[in-house]
Amino acid sequence: MSLIERAGLAALRSLDPETAHGFALRALRTGLAPRPRRVVSPRLATRIAGLDLPNPIGLAAGFDKNATALEALGKVGFGFVEVGAATPRAQEGNPRPRLYRLPEDHAVINRFGFNNEGVEAIAPRLEKRPHDMVLGLNLGANKDSADRADDFAQVLMRCGAHIDFATVNVSSPNTEALRDLQGAEALAALLERVMTARAELMRPIPVFLKIAPDLSDADLSELTDVALSAQIDAIIATNTTISRPVLKSRHARETGGLSGAPLFDLSTRILAKLSHLTEGRIPLIGVGGISSAAQAYEKIRAGASVVQLYSALVYEGFSLIPRLNQGLLAALDRDGLGTISEAVGTGRDAWL
Repeated sequence: MSLIERAGLAALRSLDPETAHGFALRALRTGLAPRPRRVVSPRLATRIAGLDLPNPIGLAAGFDKNATALEALGKVGFGFVEVGAATPRAQEGNPRPRLYRLPEDHAVINRFGFNNEGVEAIAPRLEKRPHDMVLGLNLGANKDSADRADDFAQVLMRCGAHIDFATVNVSSPNTEALRDLQGAEALAALLERVMTARAELMRPIPVFLKIAPDLSDADLSELTDVALSAQIDAIIATNTTISRPVLKSRHARETGGLSGAPLFDLSTRILAKLSHLTEGRIPLIGVGGISSAAQAYEKIRAGASVVQLYSALVYEGFSLIPRLNQGLLAALDRDGLGTISEAVGTGRDAWL
């Protein structure tokens, strides 16, 4: 991490977290944020759900909710970028404050509640996206919607022509009853509606499913069966957790989804269980608590084809991306592997 980046992160951490996030996005858009060097190697290149990625490190949804910094995000070294969540109508989300840093725990708690400018504001930005990046959109539903399945389908129909993949997000803990859609019957009906909408696109795109880390083994097994039946293209494991491990921060009891370091073990166990249940029939994307190359590699060894991160950027900045990719190359050298794909699932049993 450069001195400039270190100073910039320190300045941002002196501000209210949500205000600081807004400044970070503006710094990206205007070119004020330091741009890290890119690590390029054919050993890191991989393919998931028909998408060719230059490396396995992705940006998780939530960082750029309204797709306002696409050009900059396409140049900082991610293998793929996911924006959103987008809902049919604009909504303010939950009252502020709704974002908390937990620096003692290298963690974040948020209860945003799908705040976004709505699909009619976001779609034109996606239409003007750079085409030298792999870009996905997280689909959401309005909190007062009478038909949430239709909300997901509406967003997909409006934006599908301008993105490379879409994610069905039924795992945010901050929209009332949204996680109820992870139940087998409700999820099957939702995915049927979304996949029908996808079939109507001029260019059908991969559809991913993002799940919570707070599922029982029985729930996870049912969800896997539904995802396989619906022919989902990948599963993202996982979103934030409503559980609370032992935390040091004074914000530990705030409601919302916990992300960052405390989520790593829980999300990786879910990932490994999914890998076992799916037996390679659906590619997996590992998310939760990644802030080092060793952790990214461990997610891959637990069964992830690729990984995503977000919270670690609060503490590590965008220079984390080349550090992760360089560290993955070193891990491949250490283990005598040629490409990152060869490492997928090689350490899964340790997490079961």
